[in-house]
Amino acid sequence: MELTTLTALSPIDGRYRKQTADLDIYFSEYALMKYRVRVEVAYFIFLAEKKFFKLPAAIQKKLLIIVDQFSLADAHHIKEMEAITNHDVKAVEYFLKEQIEKTGGAAIKEWVHFGLTSQDVNNTAIPLSWKECMELEYLPALLNLKQQIVALAKQWKKVPMLARTHGQPASPTMLGKELMVFAERLEHQITLFTNIPFTAKFGGATGNFNAHVVAFPKKNWIQLGNEFVEKKLGLQRQQFTTQIEHYDDLAAHLDAMQRINTILINFCRDIWTYISQDYFKQKTKQGEVGSSAMPHKVNPIDFENAEGNLGIANALAAHLAAKLPISRLQRDLTDSTVLRNLGIPVAHTLIAFQSLTRGLGKLVLNEAKLQSDLNNNWAVVAEAIQTILRRENYPNPYEALKELTRGKEGINKKTLHQFIDGLKIGAALKKELKTITPHNYTGVSAPF
Repeated sequence: MELTTLTALSPIDGRYRKQTADLDIYFSEYALMKYRVRVEVAYFIFLAEKKFFKLPAAIQKKLLIIVDQFSLADAHHIKEMEAITNHDVKAVEYFLKEQIEKTGGAAIKEWVHFGLTSQDVNNTAIPLSWKECMELEYLPALLNLKQQIVALAKQWKKVPMLARTHGQPASPTMLGKELMVFAERLEHQITLFTNIPFTAKFGGATGNFNAHVVAFPKKNWIQLGNEFVEKKLGLQRQQFTTQIEHYDDLAAHLDAMQRINTILINFCRDIWTYISQDYFKQKTKQGEVGSSAMPHKVNPIDFENAEGNLGIANALAAHLAAKLPISRLQRDLTDSTVLRNLGIPVAHTLIAFQSLTRGLGKLVLNEAKLQSDLNNNWAVVAEAIQTILRRENYPNPYEALKELTRGKEGINKKTLHQFIDGLKIGAALKKELKTITPHNYTGVSAPF
């Protein structure tokens, strides 16, 4: 069958195509070719700037146009060359030499790919595409999601809520603060993520500039390599490498992404649970169906979708992070085949971000239910009462409250006030204890 969104094997290119289409420019076969062309052209021009050869302005202009306007037709042409070479990077080299020849540069075309091995191109092109995707797609989407959580936290910062530890009623909290727990966790991981450098390998067949040095032994190739990678590509050059880069920093990015996704899985499950407890209703849309059999259903599908996609993303990211830093001796090919899947965990992650954004936008606070749960759980103020009694050096207050409340049904305001009235304490202290309710026993949190 013809490849369409209905016949694609992967839901990334099928069901979720509209949500992932923007990643084409970073992770597709076309994108890899374009980034390779970009690196090869940048290096070619860099060598000319360093006076290795004279580059006519017309040829430089032509090459920059090719980079800027690299088309699907160009990619198809490279693919046709690859069918002959059976080597993808060599096909890019031949493509550029062909373009230079057409512009009258036959005498300088051999400076394309001068001294390089294919991994000098791949291990700069892929980190560059990864860097730009992270900076232009992933981090903005993550920051927007975090800010959406913060906005809801501020909106609901004064809403008291029954907490649950071990699934059981516990000291009350504030809904806004509970959302800020996730905002803070995300913020910390974003800081860690952004401190990981984007590194690249550039140093010849086995990392020693062998071919460069033998051709031009008086040139400082380490300095030139550093300058090219750092100033022309905006990456950090690894100083001691084999034929390929270490992938340690890319693995660190993938590990950080997994931690962020794990936090968001936790968030999905908490919001799902709050919906199941009726703390949140969800906005409905005309014509939508919640269940094929039960007309009343409004399912928390966005949070379920997000959780599922975050899980798939983590499984793939974990494999990439564990596999990529391992290579036999100076090189094997396992990194190359695995790297072709680098965009998949990013795609599933961004699908999840979009699902979470939709889901959060549908939430409608059911404050009456939160109030009802607090009213039905007066036992949670036992902690407050026994703590104040400790302050007053009252004998065995914890044990007294435990006897009154633990595992007991029907604990309410009347039960606790009768208990307080029976205590051998002053009237002022009794009055203080009676002011405590499940609605105001919420403690304090940092400002937000």
